[in-house]
Amino acid sequence: MSIEKLRGEIDKIDARLVELLNKRAEKVLEIARIKEKEGKSYYSSGREKVVIDRLLSLNKGPLPDRELKEIIKAILNSFLSLQRRLRIVYLGPPATFTHLAAIRNFGQSAEYIPVKNIPEIFIMVEKGKSDYGVVPVENSTEGVVSHTLDMFLDSDLKICAEIILEIAHHLLGKGKLENAKKVYSHPQAIAQCRVWLEQNLPLAKICETESTAQAAQLASREEDACAIASEVAAALYGLSILEYHIEDSPHNYTRFLVIGRDFAERSGEDKTSILFSIKDRVGALYDML
Repeated sequence: MSIEKLRGEIDKIDARLVELLNKRAEKVLEIARIKEKEGKSYYSSGREKVVIDRLLSLNKGPLPDRELKEIIKAILNSFLSLQRRLRIVYLGPPATFTHLAAIRNFGQSAEYIPVKNIPEIFIMVEKGKSDYGVVPVENSTEGVVSHTLDMFLDSDLKICAEIILEIAHHLLGKGKLENAKKVYSHPQAIAQCRVWLEQNLPLAKICETESTAQAAQLASREEDACAIASEVAAALYGLSILEYHIEDSPHNYTRFLVIGRDFAERSGEDKTSILFSIKDRVGALYDML
């Protein structure tokens, strides 16, 4: 069969896809109206997981599961925004890893609200100024994010979903690597690149920032400064990537939590988090267990 005929077949398939997607959209809007009447949340991470797992189980190739999952996720996020455009608050500014995690979970169509610190995220969700918040909770190299755990002690917000994001740290700058006298980044990112920095920029001044994106902002204003941040931050703030993947561990992941005012629907593969505090004395943890 010629290329022209094959493309003709693809065009027919594409037309059918559009028709089916719109039929699905009609059903989604019907469900949205029912949810609105019953006061239910539009977002359901449990239902999303069930849909993705079921469709992946039907996949016989040649499209790999990883690519198919990304397509399904994008479609589901589009339908979620069709029901209602969600407002998502995250640790800003734009292009932080928390921002990337939020986009990974809610897609490009949601409204994203950057704030300066983790307590602000909790406050905005608690007051109803945002539907959900995304907060970092644990890194595979550096451990837990204590600010997030501390906030849960005094908050009634619920954990609605988790997002696991592979973290790739790059060295960004306007000048050359050999001219770098200062490196900006978030304390967690600095800690995760400590060995590389000691070996390659031992004389550079290390400056902590509130986020990796803020680090990129600051580095964009100085010729002899660099930032440890993401590839997205490099594009956003007009920086060159001087060195790729400077993280000390090749398996560097951060776990983020989606927080909201209501519990998510059960998926059948749910996790339970228990947070408690104890007095600082010998054997206290043993007694709790």
